[in-house]
Amino acid sequence: MIDNNKPYTTGEIAAFCHVTINAVKKWIASGKLIAFRTPGGHFRVNKEDFMVFLERYKLDIKEEQFPERKKILIIDDEKNVVEYIKGAIESMEEGYLIETAGDGYDALIKVGDFKPELLVLDIRMPKLDGFEVCRRIKGDSHTSGIKILAVTAYGKEDIDMIIQCGADYCLPKPLKLKEFQKNVHRLLK
Repeated sequence: MIDNNKPYTTGEIAAFCHVTINAVKKWIASGKLIAFRTPGGHFRVNKEDFMVFLERYKLDIKEEQFPERKKILIIDDEKNVVEYIKGAIESMEEGYLIETAGDGYDALIKVGDFKPELLVLDIRMPKLDGFEVCRRIKGDSHTSGIKILAVTAYGKEDIDMIIQCGADYCLPKPLKLKEFQKNVHRLLK
């Protein structure tokens, strides 16, 4: 396993992508891959820039070097809450992949396609509420392993009920940033 904090050499990138070093240098010269030069004149690529490059050009790389990024599905009918939660997760710098859904029906469809490891689930939503989403996810052998972090603006009764439905944890709204991030990290360990 390579040290993920140090920039990659053109040789390492070539090995990850199954191409020649010259191919990597062409990507850099054309501006497709962002790189910087060392004082000795060698190219180096930061991990973040490499990940952006991989995503943009849909390249398959060696999975053992880059374990699959954890996926989080945020389900809430309030756009400002979704944006807050998304920002809180992105600021954790774990490289999580994030998808969103505005209601329970949309969420269940996205669970099948996106296959998240964690749902951040609002309880009170139109159409299909969080209780029913939680029951369906935890009641299906294909999805029962998905962690559920419920969030609610309502009281203890909602919290107790969502835990009975199978949620792994429930936080009250308004969310406290550090407490929310700590629980996301804990549930995805």
